[in-house]
Amino acid sequence: MIRTGISTIANRSYSTAKPVISAAKAVNGFIGALGNTPLIRLNKVSEETGSNIYAKAEFMNPGGSVKDRAALFVVQDAESKGLIKAGGTVVEGTAGNTGIGLAHVCRAKGYKCVIYMPNTQSQEKIDLLRMLGAEVHPVPAVAFDNPQNYNHQAARHAEALDNAVWTNQFDNTANRQAHIETTGPEIWQQLDGQVDGFTCSTGTGGTLAGIARFLKEKSGGKTKIYLADPPGSVLYKYIKSGGTLIERGGSSITEGIGQGRVTENLKPDLELIDDALQIPDADSLHMVYRLLDEEGIYVGASSALNVVAAVEMAKKLGPGKNIVTILCDGAYRYQSRLFSKKWIESKGLTDAIPEHLKKYAVLE
Repeated sequence: MIRTGISTIANRSYSTAKPVISAAKAVNGFIGALGNTPLIRLNKVSEETGSNIYAKAEFMNPGGSVKDRAALFVVQDAESKGLIKAGGTVVEGTAGNTGIGLAHVCRAKGYKCVIYMPNTQSQEKIDLLRMLGAEVHPVPAVAFDNPQNYNHQAARHAEALDNAVWTNQFDNTANRQAHIETTGPEIWQQLDGQVDGFTCSTGTGGTLAGIARFLKEKSGGKTKIYLADPPGSVLYKYIKSGGTLIERGGSSITEGIGQGRVTENLKPDLELIDDALQIPDADSLHMVYRLLDEEGIYVGASSALNVVAAVEMAKKLGPGKNIVTILCDGAYRYQSRLFSKKWIESKGLTDAIPEHLKKYAVLE
């Protein structure tokens, strides 16, 4: 007689002697889940360069981006200084990801959250912030020296409220400290101290500066640090000129990175930067599609820019190196643009995507 279903399963022999995975311990709430993200070897680009290209999977933070770390640290900094009390309001100017991280942290801690952001950012980010309970003010994108810049509007909003703080992510060095205390040590431990190079782009500068500070000190100066920059940012020329040129030219499809000034987060660690790379948008978009096709990793343009920079760094340093970069966030925050045929064409980037990868551009 042939038995099926539960009775058959019950009579099978299973062994639990060898666990399949090493599970992480249980954590306490959203905040307990921050950090300790995987370090992923990107196989295809590693094979092409003869070096190991590793990417810190920051899109696996509970709020979906590298900015979760900074969000927690700037709020904790405000609490430690007595700048905010229970039931208060956190206000920030952000291109999106820090705001999303703050919205999560504020919900976890019981604060209200108000976000000012450039109206050039993706609708996905704006919608997500509102779904997380944040009050969102998209405002015209103007230069930092303009009083109507989104950061200055955020500062004024906080000043007008009782029990409120402007967390000032660009110049609040608690942002940088998050990466000195968490991201840098994680990378070092994950590679057993064998880190030859690190590169990533900058928005506030906190991620690059904090990780650079930790890795340089821990390696005794051996780890090379490269700043990666999109078109339209001044930092590439600033680094290349030894700090004499501040010139902005062009624009980029990337969001949340590139700067028109040197922030307080970046300033203390400028001397740690060994070189700078400027990555064209076409190369970043191409890498968005390559990472999806070759690695099954679905990330945004700034993450892809970082990977292109890591490849370029590997070529400069020579084979046999361990190069690390950051996968900032997932592509779902930008998918209506990055995977839209019409949007890609409007940016003049259709030819950036090889024919065999165009199958992923499924949105009109």
